[in-house]
Amino acid sequence: MKILISNDDGYQAPGIVALYNALKTIADVEVVAPEHNNSAKSNALTLHSPLYVREAPNGFRYVNGTPADCVHIALTGLLGYKPDLVVSGINNGANMGDDTVYSGTVGAAMEGYLFGVPSIAFSQVERDWVELDAAAGKARDMVAQLAQQKLLGTKPWLLNVNIPNLPAQQLGAVKVCRLGRRHSAEPVITQVSPRGETMYWIGSAGAALDESEGTDFHATAHGHVAMTPLKVDLTDHDHLVYWAQTAARLEAVEPRKEDA
Repeated sequence: MKILISNDDGYQAPGIVALYNALKTIADVEVVAPEHNNSAKSNALTLHSPLYVREAPNGFRYVNGTPADCVHIALTGLLGYKPDLVVSGINNGANMGDDTVYSGTVGAAMEGYLFGVPSIAFSQVERDWVELDAAAGKARDMVAQLAQQKLLGTKPWLLNVNIPNLPAQQLGAVKVCRLGRRHSAEPVITQVSPRGETMYWIGSAGAALDESEGTDFHATAHGHVAMTPLKVDLTDHDHLVYWAQTAARLEAVEPRKEDA
């Protein structure tokens, strides 16, 4: 089994080191990760600046770009082969609900999925790497079980996994969940620079809005590992007919005289 690991916290982050150490016991693993923290970069690719790949003393390769850049470069030439699995993480903090839209951790995994490789994004629910070894062990066990079920090397799939910061023996069973929802983000934070210019800092993510049973928020709050299958198709299938009718009415509107 060959695994590509990336993340959004940077190649020196404790989460990616722990994940590498856990997965190398069951697979051939290579790391291609961002040089610096790239949280909230989503699926961004760098198109107008050159990218460089360098190797750290521990063998990890790092890129002066985004998480998606790292996976893209790895899969389109750097590795020279197609891995069986792309794994992203372990992220320093949750990627639940609306977080998945912004997450660089999910973005790296999604890039693997877009290239036809089964992919998983792993995150710890709380920050500061508490019980990181337990989370890495859980990630290793999940990957091993997926391999045993012959789910690698098949058609691609994309999983988002959030692991509570608990000792291994206290982690609950894996729960398959839908994404919850968050309230809107906190207000932007303003400061004045030494030159008198106003600076803006994006506010913190909003608190959980939908944390009902069946969501990732609910599962992790009760000590379970939350696993959510994701898809890339953003089409609002439920309202295609409505918008088709709306489009038809738009086409039927008589042009105004001044537009004639």
